[in-house]
Amino acid sequence: MSEKQAVYSISICGRAILDMHSLNNEGGEGNQIATRMVNLVYKDKASGEYKLATVNAISGDMFKHIQAEHLYLIAKGNLPKLPLCAGCQKFSASRILDDKKFMDELPAKDSDVIDKLLKHCVLDDMEGNLIAKGARSVPRKSVAEFGWVVGVPEYTTTESYFHVRYAAERGERSEEAQQQAIFHRPASSGVYAIVANFEISRIGFNDISQQYPISDEEREKRYQALMRSILYTFIEPNGAMRGTQNPHIAGFEGVVTVTREVMPAPALSPLNEGYRMEIERVAAALNELNGGAVVVHQFDSMSQFADVMKDLLVNSKPYKLAWREHPCGSSLNTSR
Repeated sequence: MSEKQAVYSISICGRAILDMHSLNNEGGEGNQIATRMVNLVYKDKASGEYKLATVNAISGDMFKHIQAEHLYLIAKGNLPKLPLCAGCQKFSASRILDDKKFMDELPAKDSDVIDKLLKHCVLDDMEGNLIAKGARSVPRKSVAEFGWVVGVPEYTTTESYFHVRYAAERGERSEEAQQQAIFHRPASSGVYAIVANFEISRIGFNDISQQYPISDEEREKRYQALMRSILYTFIEPNGAMRGTQNPHIAGFEGVVTVTREVMPAPALSPLNEGYRMEIERVAAALNELNGGAVVVHQFDSMSQFADVMKDLLVNSKPYKLAWREHPCGSSLNTSR
């Protein structure tokens, strides 16, 4: 059996066709629900000029929450289970801040706080948190980063649909029974640009002490759980109004880039029509400098994307950064 290859970072850039969804709304006014809209700049294909557009979008916060929930469910169902703090056991938004025992026994040194957190909870390790108590705050940067999922201007539309609440009785016994409340609900369809980055080498990594307080075996278990959660995020993008407006995922295409040395995985917004070719060129340039350390996986369907993620899950492991003492002080050394 061949040795697993180390993964330093992963980027996913793609275009997904989502039809008739309402995953991310801004609230309501009267009987009208307002969908989330954003302004962006794009280059018109016909004229080559830059233009402004207002399009439907799903926030990166929403996709981060979707991925975190999948990771939580994996951690709860995995055998043996991955560690979760008291807050994450109930999927609290505050996570470890809701773990009274942990917060009451914080070590004096910030690096020791992060060590304790990394050992204590897989969700706080990979999703990040700010441990705040009184005037003290100790940050844990997330391993996963999601950009806004934004509609490509030429291929995205939003409409509002009339609905009426069903009244079981229409007698004269009450005013409510005589009326059927009407309301307007939005639904969007289109091609959506997705960008996400994952710093795999930082799984279980203490950014203050520059050490890994957990074992290599534990890091690999967390890596496999993370990869599953990313795959599930695109297979089942949870969000608002899924009970009656579960989105039609009609297509998914894009690029997964993987780096096997210390460098970021190349990414470019799919708002750019030629994003796949540009990513290939950037990867080729980086490979000339770093001896083939960048791998590019193109996919044209959800099934091909699943195959790419399965291969990374089964045949890869998280890259390991190591520090060593140097006569002039500490200097970074890397090992796979």
